[in-house]
Amino acid sequence: MKTLTLLLVTLSFFLAGCNTVHGLGQDIEKGGEAIQKATK
Repeated sequence: MKTLTLLLVTLSFFLAGCNTVHGLGQDIEKGGEAIQKATK
């Protein structure tokens, strides 16, 4: 039972981390697009 709980907790942190990195990538991309528009 402890192994299953540990597996679920680890999986939850992994999925949360992926979503956080994905969101950060989108924010950086939008920032880059804003800079490109400003330089035109």
